[in-house]
Amino acid sequence: MRLTVRRWLGFGLLLLLPLALPAAGFQEGKEYAAVSPPQPTNDPSKIEVVELFWYGCPHCYHLEPQLREWLAGQPDDVDFIRMPAILGANWELLGRARYTAELLGVDDKLHQALFDYLHRERKRLRSVDEVRNFFVAHGVSAEDFDNTWNSFGVVAKVNRAKQMSRRYGITGVPAFVIDGKYRTSATQAGSEDKMFEVINMLIDKERKARGQ
Repeated sequence: MRLTVRRWLGFGLLLLLPLALPAAGFQEGKEYAAVSPPQPTNDPSKIEVVELFWYGCPHCYHLEPQLREWLAGQPDDVDFIRMPAILGANWELLGRARYTAELLGVDDKLHQALFDYLHRERKRLRSVDEVRNFFVAHGVSAEDFDNTWNSFGVVAKVNRAKQMSRRYGITGVPAFVIDGKYRTSATQAGSEDKMFEVINMLIDKERKARGQ
């Protein structure tokens, strides 16, 4: 009987042992990956966090509320950038729409509106004419749209987004790149909550590397 009790006690301690151990840290190659080679950032004085997204992606749409909540809690040393990923020819139209909105100064106004139009209203933007009509419906003149859509600035930004999507090693969205050195996603981290934990950990890692 004593032997049986001891066995049960030992078994119980084994079950409790993982609870007593500290939580395992996130590991490179598991919850996040290194960007190789590391990419330059826009402002080296800050820790850059780039979100790569696509307006046609339902996961990107549903992440928005949690992303906005996370962003509201970030200090001034974090530089957050939204970059439309362009992983194929059919991604370019909506990427171009993002940069047209940016150069027109209406990106804050149209960002959520574009997501809602595609996912809540379940409508489609499949041509330049349809995108133009969407912009006009939100207060942008057709002339301003056309001039900006065809501008060198938009073309340059779209080409850079294509280039950086490859350099970051992105294969799907939403994905995040921290300071040009690391990338992660909800799929890689295990969940959206863990993804933001990984992002925060990598931001802290960069602060420590800078001696901040």
